[in-house]
Amino acid sequence: MFGPDKCGSTNKVHFILKHKNPKTGKYVEHHLKFPPSVPYDKLSHVYTAILKPDNEVRILIDGEEKKKANFLSADDFEPALIPPKTIPDPDDKKPEDWDERAKIPDPNAVKPDDWDEDAPMEIEDVEATKPEGWLDDEPEEIDDPEASKPEDWDDEEDGEWEAPKIDNPKCEEAPGCGEWKRPMKQNPAYKGKWHAPLIDNPNYKGIWKPQEIPNPEYFELDKPDFDPIAAIGIEIWTMQDGILFDNILIADDEKVATSILEKTWKPKYEVEKEKEKAEEAAAAADGLSEFQKKVFDILYKIADVPFLAPYKTKIIDVIEKGEKQPNITIGILVSVVVVFATVLFRILFGGKKPAAPVKPAVEAKKPKAAETEGAGSSGDKVEKEEDEKEETAAPRRRSRRET
Repeated sequence: MFGPDKCGSTNKVHFILKHKNPKTGKYVEHHLKFPPSVPYDKLSHVYTAILKPDNEVRILIDGEEKKKANFLSADDFEPALIPPKTIPDPDDKKPEDWDERAKIPDPNAVKPDDWDEDAPMEIEDVEATKPEGWLDDEPEEIDDPEASKPEDWDDEEDGEWEAPKIDNPKCEEAPGCGEWKRPMKQNPAYKGKWHAPLIDNPNYKGIWKPQEIPNPEYFELDKPDFDPIAAIGIEIWTMQDGILFDNILIADDEKVATSILEKTWKPKYEVEKEKEKAEEAAAAADGLSEFQKKVFDILYKIADVPFLAPYKTKIIDVIEKGEKQPNITIGILVSVVVVFATVLFRILFGGKKPAAPVKPAVEAKKPKAAETEGAGSSGDKVEKEEDEKEETAAPRRRSRRET
């Protein structure tokens, strides 16, 4: 069997032969190892297999050699045409007292008296002190005083409305807010569960293998004993249309095959290449490829997301600018995604500060917002607009069914 097979993860040009074992009379299927891949395009291609009297087989794609193998080499076919001389004895069994463990726990080892298996991995840092200025009675978050109940809020359907939370401004100047707790530190007494150390196993005998016996199916061969080719069978399994094939040739002269390739396939291939170039040029002239059109369709849908309403006008401007300049499509995509992710992050997490340091001498600092570079001036425009409207943006977290 010879020809291309591309389906799912499979991508190879098969070369499979069935060879009759002269000892048993059974036919065994042998597959070419590491076959070449199928070209990844929609152009016509020609596949050639050349079988030579010296047991060599060559696989060509479009007249170019992609694979060379030898029929009698165990490195080229699986399984090998010539069976191994010996095989593992199928009736041989591992002795019950056979020990395959190279290392074993030391039976004479004893757990030290001071080994505490129950000691925790971490303990409270008793030397830590509460930073000066810590606001015990202030919560880390408070209700947003500027938030108001939406006009379309229905208490019966949506439940009691609750204002979204914002960072407590008093905590920004202080080392921290809320109940102060001592931080944890690594326990110097922690040792974990005790295990006896490993020593060489005095009874180790190695990994057991069955003994080898002569292979009853072994035979020697100078060259493959091929059956005559009496017919051609075509196997097709496809989930898509547009696959065509023709001009199947069996010849005993390599020059004949090369001549047919030059006369029938090559002119057609060159026409297909020129047509492909013309289509690519036409697509480029339109300004937007199919991929870019899909990208901008998605970006317009993102701009309609409710919680991006304060940024919608600027996002639309950026998208429209990208449509006029297709070469910055990726930059536009990154800019919009950054805005989307930033607003979503603030809604979900509210921009909490990290835990305050435990040493009084160190003053806690307000964490800086992450910066992401956008695409040229368009990305900068979106980032600036986001900064200007940070306080008037949609609430970061709404309770229950707030809309």
